[in-house]
Amino acid sequence: MRFVSLFMASAIMAVSAFPAFAQNAQRSSNAQGVQIQGNTEIKAEQENTTAIAVGKGNTATNMAGAIKGDTQIQGNTKITASQKNATAVAEGKDNKASNEVGVIGGQ
Repeated sequence: MRFVSLFMASAIMAVSAFPAFAQNAQRSSNAQGVQIQGNTEIKAEQENTTAIAVGKGNTATNMAGAIKGDTQIQGNTKITASQKNATAVAEGKDNKASNEVGVIGGQ
């Protein structure tokens, strides 16, 4: 029994002694698949923003410095974004209103 325990302990230590190699890639759990390879720097600022959606199926958004779905970026990316006093209003059925600054990707 001691021989089996000693054998298992030495096998675990031998496996953990090997270095692990991995690719340097950032992946998102987003189903639309945002993939970034390289350095990404995002600085965003918003001030006094308002988003109002009234009715059925409406969307109102204010976005600054975002990477949206279905986007692949390779290389260095720098986004500096700023918004001041931005307002997005969607009223009625299935309307969309948005203020987007420094946004990469769509939908």
